[in-house]
Amino acid sequence: MIEAERIAVLTGAGISTASGIPDFRGPQGLWTKNPAAQAMFDIDEYVASRKVRVEAWKQRLVAPAWTAEPNPGHLALVELERQGRLTGLITQNVDGLHQKAGSSPGLVHELHGTVWYVDCLECGRRIPMADVLPRLEAGDEDPACEVCGGVLKSATVSFGQSLDQTVLDRAVAATEAADVFLAVGTSLQVYPAAGLCDLALTAGKPLVILNAQPTPYDDEATTILHSPIETTLPALVTLP
Repeated sequence: MIEAERIAVLTGAGISTASGIPDFRGPQGLWTKNPAAQAMFDIDEYVASRKVRVEAWKQRLVAPAWTAEPNPGHLALVELERQGRLTGLITQNVDGLHQKAGSSPGLVHELHGTVWYVDCLECGRRIPMADVLPRLEAGDEDPACEVCGGVLKSATVSFGQSLDQTVLDRAVAATEAADVFLAVGTSLQVYPAAGLCDLALTAGKPLVILNAQPTPYDDEATTILHSPIETTLPALVTLP
């Protein structure tokens, strides 16, 4: 149980695995089972190779995010917000499940973007993913921008792309405003997301980690929990 009045939360892929969305680095993770899949998440590889883009679009067409439902872990963070104790829900996830669960969009800071929209890498146009999926179903393996002909990509942050500075600034502000920093379902290996732990620790804030696997921050954490997120997180945010 976390009794702090102001809590900043960082979530990673682990919170969504109970909703049927695989993580990346876990025993059954996407990259663990298929290391070659990492090419789809590298912006240089994506832009340079039609083959990589075709494979990426195949995966997007059948992405579990389209039908996934929030699990008790997501709902626990809605409850934390309802209690008025959430300074910000910082997420590395792109699945939109926090918003679907009922978390206020203004409190959800999507560091790595969202799979629900598509960006043109040439003209910057952004359109709903729902407008592109029918083109894939109709046989277009590598859909191009209908305005400028540029390369399209989900509105997610790939390796080699910069994070949205505004979103990052809000994540930092949420961390600074908190009394406790709670990291849930994240390997804490990807920066600058993991760097928020450093920000919290430098300010003397307790760090609580709930993750199936060890992380680089375990030695500095106040509390480490390796139990299932969907059962542990609801208990953590329950008021006494």
